[in-house]
Amino acid sequence: MSQKTVHTIEDIARLANVSKATVSRALNNSPLISQETKDRILAIAREHDFHINIPARNLSMRQSHSIAYVAPTFYPEMSTAQEMFFALEIMDGIGYGLHALGYDLLVVHVNPRETAWAHDYLDSGRVDGFILMTSNRKVWHIKALVEMGAPFIAWGIPVPKYKYCSVAGDNITGGQLAAQHLIQIGRQRIAFLGGPDEELEVQHRFRGYENALQAAGRSVDPSLLAYGDYSHASGTAAMQRLLQQAPDLDAVFVNSDLMAIGAIHVIQESGKRVPQDIAVVGYDDLSIAAYNNLPLTTIRQNIPLAGKLLAQNLIQYIQTGVVTNVTLPVELVIRNSA
Repeated sequence: MSQKTVHTIEDIARLANVSKATVSRALNNSPLISQETKDRILAIAREHDFHINIPARNLSMRQSHSIAYVAPTFYPEMSTAQEMFFALEIMDGIGYGLHALGYDLLVVHVNPRETAWAHDYLDSGRVDGFILMTSNRKVWHIKALVEMGAPFIAWGIPVPKYKYCSVAGDNITGGQLAAQHLIQIGRQRIAFLGGPDEELEVQHRFRGYENALQAAGRSVDPSLLAYGDYSHASGTAAMQRLLQQAPDLDAVFVNSDLMAIGAIHVIQESGKRVPQDIAVVGYDDLSIAAYNNLPLTTIRQNIPLAGKLLAQNLIQYIQTGVVTNVTLPVELVIRNSA
């Protein structure tokens, strides 16, 4: 093959006796390709004065080297700055993981009641896959993505009847650690303030809470249960309900740091003290947990690591087809609120 006939990645692949994908990764310095193979392909490219045409390469490989972070439609008037903390912290980990693999991150806000966005972004070649963070109607989105064969990974416990990649925290252990700690510090009436009760994560955290109570010879009191949607406002509203339902409660395990901060405000406004009268344990260990006016005892999920694994495992799936379901360990972080 003469120099004049080396115009495409396919030409180099033929000379190097490798696939087009291998050539593309080598030219992009992918860590998935051995240094020996990279050197051989780069030597061929230099010998034939080959310069990669990035738009043409992406079109021929049907790759954009961009991944979509799928989040619910953002309405500023319905959210607070604090409610963006989780998204920002996990996106930081995702961005770091993608950058190391030569991919860019595209943030896509979607209507939770629609799934056409998946076809729009994938069929147009704008992205190579999706990181699914939506919580509202997540199962419906997962079903649609599985049925269309879209490359994706989801944050949260995998839905049993579908095979797809996921990263989740150990929610049962998290719930158990929170309740055990409150029992060990002498609390008798421990409330559970959950996220949406239909979510698997919330159900698993409740199971851990229930396990800890049962191990201590106690049973679940329905008057000590309330649910929100992870937001500060829902934590405020749910804590108000709990104080009405069970004014003698002396502790509460809350399913998010944001809800926990809202709960603390309600407790203090009611004239009770935290932790002297009511101890509070949150969940996630976002940065605001440590820097809140009353530093928050919480269950730590390693959010930056979760983001990094969401990125790495999705790219691995795109390149190899290997489905991974990762469960990250959690730990109790004790601060002033309990």
